[in-house]
Amino acid sequence: MSKTLPLPASELNQIALDVRACTLDLVSDLTAEELMGPSLAIVNPPLWEVGHVGWFQERWVLRHWSKQLPLLEEGDTLYDSAAIDHDIRWDLRLPGREATFDYIEQVQNRVSDKLGDDEPGPEGTYFVLLSILHECMHAEAFTYTRQTHSYCYPPFRSFPEPRPGDLPDTILGDVRIPGGRFRLGAEPDLPFVFDNEKWAHAVEVKPFSIARTQVTQEEFAAFVDDDGYRRRDLWVPEGWAWKERADASHPIYWKKDNQNSWHRRHFDSWIPLESRLPVIHVNWFEADAFCRWAGRRLPTEMEWEFAASQGSDGRKRKYPWGDDAPTQERANLNWAARGCIPVDALPAGDSAFGCRQMVGNVWEWTSADFGPYPKFTPDPYTDYSRPWFHDHKVLRGGCWTTRSLLIRNTWRNFYQPHRRDVFGGFRTCAI
Repeated sequence: MSKTLPLPASELNQIALDVRACTLDLVSDLTAEELMGPSLAIVNPPLWEVGHVGWFQERWVLRHWSKQLPLLEEGDTLYDSAAIDHDIRWDLRLPGREATFDYIEQVQNRVSDKLGDDEPGPEGTYFVLLSILHECMHAEAFTYTRQTHSYCYPPFRSFPEPRPGDLPDTILGDVRIPGGRFRLGAEPDLPFVFDNEKWAHAVEVKPFSIARTQVTQEEFAAFVDDDGYRRRDLWVPEGWAWKERADASHPIYWKKDNQNSWHRRHFDSWIPLESRLPVIHVNWFEADAFCRWAGRRLPTEMEWEFAASQGSDGRKRKYPWGDDAPTQERANLNWAARGCIPVDALPAGDSAFGCRQMVGNVWEWTSADFGPYPKFTPDPYTDYSRPWFHDHKVLRGGCWTTRSLLIRNTWRNFYQPHRRDVFGGFRTCAI
């Protein structure tokens, strides 16, 4: 288990309440029909996912740490994602809308009561943070589920209105990274890490060149318009087979209007492509095919973390800009911009090498298969990482819907390479 630094009970409780308010913002406006949604292989029924968030919090904070009896007798048979096949989640006898919201409220109230009675110490802090960060991940999933189903943008009450964007500098090209000996992964002095980040270990990174910015919609449109989806030589065999099954000829939320101009769907609205915004909702196969077309490649996981975190003084940074917490001037996180921003905005977030927005905007696909670091040991939540090793790809850096309390340079996201509903984009490296 992570060597978690204890936090005061009052601070933990406030974080949990803030995260829960965000969850409610993301789902409470949906009708009973929308809370179920159509049965799709790529997302969960939102009603099930709401109950799952509460069940996970109850399981690890109330039942595991606090040793309390279950609030919902049938909870394990309804909400245990490790035991309940995805395809049958629409067929379960789920509690209704009001009962589900009442259940997660009861769980949160009991967690608040527990934190009001006792200081959590390292163990309690770990399990409360585990449930909080798990809920942050599902908040992102609720957001891309709304996108998948063409629901409207969520009516947030708990987040401020977006501020005007920075004027971009139009930075282009690559930066040269010198490489060298580097410790990949999280060090034990971080207050909380997941098991797949543990622990930092020495690797050798060869010199390489990486793009300063993420690939833009305009750049990706050039690939599409150059028959990128019709050229078999650009696709790995598994990617071509996926493209044929999906009948994909462009990114999933793109279409052309009567003037033959590309538009993309942002929740329930169609808007013209924005040339300097990053391409988003592309899967690993699409990113890899673009790289072949452009004569480029995806960064390895080691290269990405080196470019993001190695300081000019040789010291490893928690974030690309240093160790200070994210702000709106440094990273596009926390739904603050209501979508992506230009790839060349936010110079205050540059890494030591001059790479921009390595945290925020879009998750960045790497070439790496998701696997364990040396001497991997699963944490108590054993199903977080281990079941997904070797058939998922690694993404890094967070996106515009990622909570700032979740992200850091060592954080490893992972999805199967066909997933394009998630907020994924990429940057490239020179071959």
